[in-house]
Amino acid sequence: MTRDTVAAQLPRVLIVDDDAANRDLLEQELEAMDCDPLLASDGMAALAMLEDDPPDLVLLDVMMPVVDGFSVLAAMRGSARLRDVPVVMISALDDLASVVAGVELGADDYLTKPFEPALLRARVQACLEKKRWRDREAAYLREIEAERARADALLHAILPAPAVTELKATGRVTPRRHEDVAVLFADIVGFTRYAEAHPPEQVVEELERLLDACDGCLDRHGLEKIKGVGDGVAVTANLLLPNPDPVGACLRGGLDMLSGLRAQHPHWRMRVGIDAGPVLSAAVGRTKFSFDVWGDVVNVASRLSGLGADEALYLTDRAWRRLGSGASTFSFEALGPVPVRGRGDMVLWRCRGASP
Repeated sequence: MTRDTVAAQLPRVLIVDDDAANRDLLEQELEAMDCDPLLASDGMAALAMLEDDPPDLVLLDVMMPVVDGFSVLAAMRGSARLRDVPVVMISALDDLASVVAGVELGADDYLTKPFEPALLRARVQACLEKKRWRDREAAYLREIEAERARADALLHAILPAPAVTELKATGRVTPRRHEDVAVLFADIVGFTRYAEAHPPEQVVEELERLLDACDGCLDRHGLEKIKGVGDGVAVTANLLLPNPDPVGACLRGGLDMLSGLRAQHPHWRMRVGIDAGPVLSAAVGRTKFSFDVWGDVVNVASRLSGLGADEALYLTDRAWRRLGSGASTFSFEALGPVPVRGRGDMVLWRCRGASP
């Protein structure tokens, strides 16, 4: 281990004194205590060194020209970066007023000249121990905050933002019935076969890229991602965030996903299914939360995302009717009755894109 490495592990103590003899004496005492002494001959030099790299402790003389010890102490206690660095004020034996003034400004302790080695050692070690405990506490609080941030990020990954807000405020997400919600399911065609033929790491990386692209589309159109469904996503509009045109928002988001996937990942295709109507929503689970929606609308949208061509956007007749006059902003193909698994024949529409 080099000398520099050893010094880097020792507590660093800044000695601020305009008297060279005092600096030398304190330096020798600190080295005997296995400290790494740093020297400043005046207040200006001390402030520059403090801002550059805060030490573990400052031994600060009161009486110095230009910038005295009180000014240095006041600057430290006014700095977010330096306010917690312990300071021992150094004063003349008969200068009680300076000791009191230093303590009132926030000094942690004081020493009088001439120095008593045993008292110097005791006060330096006490201040350094206090600093170590303070550093441990700060590290512990940072870790708590990091854990809280990780938990918050996990909640947002599982639940929509309004559900997270409600859960934090009340400890639960109230089950609700929603009368006018559009539900979109998107399914990446052929991903299961791809997953079976490639290494897991490659599969997950590709899926993350695909879903990240989809997430950007959802954000642009005010859609709420409810969950990932294998190699696809389940999305809603007007569930937790008000949306006066939920079907239109899903159509625009779905078309955006299709075109984005085609441009960025031309070897993949996606099928999208949309339905609209009443659904139930809730967060279930006591320790592992899962937010979900239920209802006929959800089931039908899921079925539509598995229909037909390699790339298509289908919606039910009731979703098309919910568009009202907004239907004119899109180009549709009427498909007539189409067999849908579990529902029999349904009148469907295929959206070809925005109206020219």
